[in-house]
Amino acid sequence: DKGKKGKIEKIFPKNQTVLLPGLNVYKKHLKKRDEQHPGGIVDFPRPVSIANVALLCSKCRQPTRVGFKVTSKKKTRVCKKCSSVL
Repeated sequence: DKGKKGKIEKIFPKNQTVLLPGLNVYKKHLKKRDEQHPGGIVDFPRPVSIANVALLCSKCRQPTRVGFKVTSKKKTRVCKKCSSVL
């Protein structure tokens, strides 16, 4: 799903993956078990590796890396492309 945007729903630090709702959706075929659990095809999201996710800058609207600047004893995150504060 290259180029798609979404908000992170859940982070799995142990596996280094994130869950993005509506992205990386797979179909699973379920067998009918009884009357309360009918079978069918169910869509469910799968986690994406953290390495394949980039932060979007709010100013330049571009995927960017994060830098840090220390000003007056305060550390702030900075966009590497446009140098604006995140």
